[in-house]
Amino acid sequence: MASYVLLVPLVLSFLITFFLLPTWIRRAKNAGIAGRDVHKESDALVAESGGVTVLVGFVFSVLIFIAIQTFYYDSTKNILEILALLSVVLMASFIGFVDDILGWKIGLNKKSRLVLLIFVSIPLVAINAGKDIIALPFFGTVGLGWVYPLIFIPLGIVGATATYNFLAGFNGLEAGQGILILTAMALVAYFNGYSWLAIVALCMAAALFAFLFFNFYPAKVFPGDSLTYTVGSLIAVLAIIGSFERVAVFFFIPYIFEVFLKLRGGLVKQSFAKRMPDGSLDLQYSRLYSLNHVSIWVMKKLGVRPTERKVVFCVWGFQILIIIAGFIIFREGIFNA
Repeated sequence: MASYVLLVPLVLSFLITFFLLPTWIRRAKNAGIAGRDVHKESDALVAESGGVTVLVGFVFSVLIFIAIQTFYYDSTKNILEILALLSVVLMASFIGFVDDILGWKIGLNKKSRLVLLIFVSIPLVAINAGKDIIALPFFGTVGLGWVYPLIFIPLGIVGATATYNFLAGFNGLEAGQGILILTAMALVAYFNGYSWLAIVALCMAAALFAFLFFNFYPAKVFPGDSLTYTVGSLIAVLAIIGSFERVAVFFFIPYIFEVFLKLRGGLVKQSFAKRMPDGSLDLQYSRLYSLNHVSIWVMKKLGVRPTERKVVFCVWGFQILIIIAGFIIFREGIFNA
């Protein structure tokens, strides 16, 4: 019976986000924090930076989880790690929100983002999160010592936070990807003996699920960098604290592909598509610069009429296949940990 108490943070995360969103949508529009949906014929503006509500739901639910652990289970175990996790996520979200307010075309430049994201990793560096022992082919297990917290932790935070922002631009895409990856990582954390980390991951997944009600096609609110930076940083923190970086990197394969496609376009080509008169989508460029473009290209080759929903489902389907493959490839490390 006691275990059902742990469902309270998940339910609260969903409800807080769900009921905050209508207010945010209205106030964001009044404040001019809104933009046009490029894949729609209508010129009506859509509220932006909705990730703020996801952050509020997530942070509040995690604090409730700490309270349950402290007063109901009479335990203060892992509170230091949880507070460090919250610090990282809050700082990453703030950077994303500043970028949202400045506008995605004239926001923080690439150098500023990278430097700021390095500072975001400081709470994890300070507590020396994770394990500094990694497995390398031919060399076996290798202890990295101080190199791990000072080099690998900042690289992980910067890499996951920045690249999670790349695969975006379609209604529901970012939120749905977050739900899939975080749910998978929650299972990995649970089977590796980090049940508290699984709860934290599911708190974010619950908030994203609530957000998806308003963000899926046709979107009433856009996530903004305040959501993508929040989710990307959390994914990195979960992997570092839980010491399952290899699994997390594998789950992140779609984003690795996205990085290479973006580099192909000099990091200036957008992930959007070209809207056709009949409401379908076509390629905006002669070459492919995003998994969104790859999805449209594949559908056209198969004789399927590309639409925004189908593109999102296509990317989600690819992510699900990657997650299933990850559980199969790393099954011994996950289930026998």
